[in-house]
Amino acid sequence: MASIATLFAKSPCPSQTFPKSFNTHFAPSLKVSIPGGFRPKTRQRIRISAGLIEPDGGKLVELFVEESLKGEKKREALGLPRIKLSRIDLQWVHVLSEGWASPLSGFMRENEFLQTLHFNSLRLDDGSVVNMSVPIVLAIDDSQKCRIGESTQVALVDSDNNLVAILKDIEIYKHPKEERIARTWGTTAPGLPYVDEAITNAGNWLIGGDLEVLGPIKYHDGLDRFRLSPTELREEFIRRDADAVFAFQLRNPVHNGHALLMTDTRRRLLEMGYKNPVLLLHPLGGYTKADDVPLSWRMKQHEKVLEDGVLDPETTVVSIFPSPMHYAGPTEVQWHAKARINAGANFYIVGRDPAGMGHPIEKRDLYDADHGKKVLSMAPGLERLSILPFKVAAYDKTQGKMAFFDPSRPQDFVFISGTKMRTLARNKENPPEGFMCPGGWKVLVDYYDSLAVPAGSGKVQEAVPA
Repeated sequence: MASIATLFAKSPCPSQTFPKSFNTHFAPSLKVSIPGGFRPKTRQRIRISAGLIEPDGGKLVELFVEESLKGEKKREALGLPRIKLSRIDLQWVHVLSEGWASPLSGFMRENEFLQTLHFNSLRLDDGSVVNMSVPIVLAIDDSQKCRIGESTQVALVDSDNNLVAILKDIEIYKHPKEERIARTWGTTAPGLPYVDEAITNAGNWLIGGDLEVLGPIKYHDGLDRFRLSPTELREEFIRRDADAVFAFQLRNPVHNGHALLMTDTRRRLLEMGYKNPVLLLHPLGGYTKADDVPLSWRMKQHEKVLEDGVLDPETTVVSIFPSPMHYAGPTEVQWHAKARINAGANFYIVGRDPAGMGHPIEKRDLYDADHGKKVLSMAPGLERLSILPFKVAAYDKTQGKMAFFDPSRPQDFVFISGTKMRTLARNKENPPEGFMCPGGWKVLVDYYDSLAVPAGSGKVQEAVPA
């Protein structure tokens, strides 16, 4: 993917503090329609500013051990109780270590866990509030708790027993699984993917503390160069002289409806007075459920979208967001938005049913399709972020391309669902011309074709941190 790599230069820089510029959730000048007549309670004028939004808490909290201290920390870890991290645990270490969850300094202690669970926010020492809607916790079982004993710190190791980090000033407390699931997902129905993967069989205790991470988490899957930290992204936005950054998260292939939305958003930001708005195209790179298209294939597809000129490489930064996916709808979308503040985004694009999924038992969506954008407009700690709810795009038969849906002529539009898209790709059938760029569609067809390859013959596996 040499071509897509040219979209950014991976050059770390010190964290920087930037002036606050935004004090409203919705960007009023965009005049986008919101189903159901919902409107935010307040609409204040947005100030145009050349600086990036400052991180939550005023600075990025990176948790890496200084190079000169690594030897000392490795010797120190030899005498500590050890906790072996799961794949998802490692992904959370990745998230925490780079400052995506700033101002968190490690896995949550009980007071942080309870605030997150019940308030979707954290109150800082100065009385200010930052958003935090998803618990970032580390579970241990009874035997691990006994081995830790009276120790105030533990060593965290990967599946090969390599030292990853030290967790200091630890606190161990009960893991209220049912309460955690109910408050995060709004249901305890069986079949929630993240619950099955990371909670149901996890230990009955949680351990929190301050993280000291020995080095950056690497996956060695050919995609590490796309995993830019918040510091690196901020440096890239400054290098490009961006005066606005609008973030778009996705866990699916990009079709021309997405591209229409992103290019139209940039046009509207220019009309608002910004000189150089830059798009952060930010696919989720952590755990996803089994029927989602794997990250490696999604990145190949995104590359083709850029090669075919669907998006402008000069105003687009492609990077991987390392967080695992919860599929927790309006609760989780707050986390997605908050993390992008720390990366320098002051606008966040949100659409229908963000972070949602089908109900695991009943034949319906788990969440109301409009609740995500509504919750973002009111969420505590996200007041500085301007939320951009977008109009629905569909295939316009009269134009032969994706366009914003016009309710005055519904007969002219075809909605191609994710299920329909996957069915077409599996059957090697082409969608209507103009739905997706040809190169991008071929990648999707190739992916589903690869699923028919017998086991053990080179089928692509999900990347594991190393």
